[in-house]
Amino acid sequence: MADETTPVAEVPKPAPAAPAKPAEKAKVVAPAFRDFSTITALTPDAMLGSNPYPASVAHNEALGFPGELAEGWEQKAVAKMGDLLGKYRSLKVYMDACVHCGACTDKCHYFIGTGDPKNMPVARQDLMRSVYRRYYTLPGKLFPKLVGARDMSKDVLDDWFRYYNQCSECRRCSVFCPYGIDTAEVTMAAKEIMDSVGVGHKYVNEIMGKVHKIGNNLGLPGPALENTLEGLEEDVLEDTGAAVKYPLDVKGAEVLLVTPSADFFAEPHVDSLIGYGKVFHAAGISWTLSSKASEAGNFGMFIGNYDQMRKIAMRIREAALELGVKRIVVGECGHAWRIAYSFWNTLTGVGAGANDPFAIELQKQLDHNYKQPSHICEVTWDLIQAGRLKFNKDANDHRIVTFHDSCNVARGSRMGDYAGGQFDIPRHIIKAVTNHYVEMSPDTTHERTFCCGGGGGLLSDELMDIRVKGALPRMEALKRIADKNGVNFMATICAICKAQFSKVLPYYGFKMSMVGGVHQLVSTAIVLDNEQ
Repeated sequence: MADETTPVAEVPKPAPAAPAKPAEKAKVVAPAFRDFSTITALTPDAMLGSNPYPASVAHNEALGFPGELAEGWEQKAVAKMGDLLGKYRSLKVYMDACVHCGACTDKCHYFIGTGDPKNMPVARQDLMRSVYRRYYTLPGKLFPKLVGARDMSKDVLDDWFRYYNQCSECRRCSVFCPYGIDTAEVTMAAKEIMDSVGVGHKYVNEIMGKVHKIGNNLGLPGPALENTLEGLEEDVLEDTGAAVKYPLDVKGAEVLLVTPSADFFAEPHVDSLIGYGKVFHAAGISWTLSSKASEAGNFGMFIGNYDQMRKIAMRIREAALELGVKRIVVGECGHAWRIAYSFWNTLTGVGAGANDPFAIELQKQLDHNYKQPSHICEVTWDLIQAGRLKFNKDANDHRIVTFHDSCNVARGSRMGDYAGGQFDIPRHIIKAVTNHYVEMSPDTTHERTFCCGGGGGLLSDELMDIRVKGALPRMEALKRIADKNGVNFMATICAICKAQFSKVLPYYGFKMSMVGGVHQLVSTAIVLDNEQ
């Protein structure tokens, strides 16, 4: 309707209120497996009690956000929405374009697992769309009840905090939307608005604070990181007889590897880090990790805040310049690869895009015979094709493998030089190092892949109920091939997927060790020179 950028309707001014309190812990139970033809039954308010822990005053203020709700927050929230509508034309299009056709309703894993109507992508969008209509459309200003427009209020804010933290920003619904509405962008905008008035998710905001202060999501200081890597070298030497190095802060190395911090100690993540090191060792490529940029993950994307995203990403540029590397390679992390592939160029100048003096300096330093940045799977596959890696595929014969496409890789990035490379390359690697591979149902893989259920900042213990329910579609597809083909290992290239599945697999009767990385398989099969 109207294109006003300044709201006309008055915003009500109730007394300041605190964010919604977390619900009491209830026993988490996995939903029953269904036939794929079963229509999800509606269960209104099924997830009304699901709330993430709100960020503390300290967590919010460390990121430059208000510590908590203050008087006048309603006007500030509406004004922030106007700012985002003016900044991102796509957001306004998404607010106006939806015709409620219903194509997205049964595509969300959280709706499938919970039956809560507000977890339909269209209904979740409408939580924001109703406020948008009230303040930024003429009908909403004049006849709010007729067009479903709502005032910004504490009840509305509570619904936002609850249900926008039941969206993993996986974008599966967008694949099926005839208008291409990106629900993830709507969720990101809602979270940015909430943070701007002092309502944030503790897990997400606390982690970003750790990255700013220390350099990684887990808060691992440099000495602890160095000690961990020395321990890995000893373990690999004992297991293989090969003196594989896991270097830290080595100036003049060819490759800077930026990987999720979970790779440094958590299982099964660490097995992929071991695999990266073996690949570089076998190929004779000098490489290093960085204590300054010891985190590929970037939770700034989850809250839609480009300032936070850039601040986190800049650590990588600074490390690359200080170490003088020629290549930047990203480890197995889904959203990290999306940010590296889609945002680093303009955020930091890694890849063509930025034109500040340091970005220009970095462009001169990097070797443009290689993709900048590159995914570790691209590196490994190129080496396999060049005949520089040798494998004993039989070493993986105790595994019958399938592959889970991580949503940010599948629907937010690419690998190789052609469309669909992000699907093919990991599978090519798996087939190069194993003898037994089985694909899951095509309706649950590639661009139609289901999210693991823990993405978008939902990987926190108080949200275990929604995480378990959201994993249902992937668990159903896995069970089918486990029963039919004996599949006992699900490979993935995402740290969040590994952490999420490790937790939820037992709820569905699987072993938590059933999930692992592609480079865990590489690590098992690779043949090293055994020179010490």
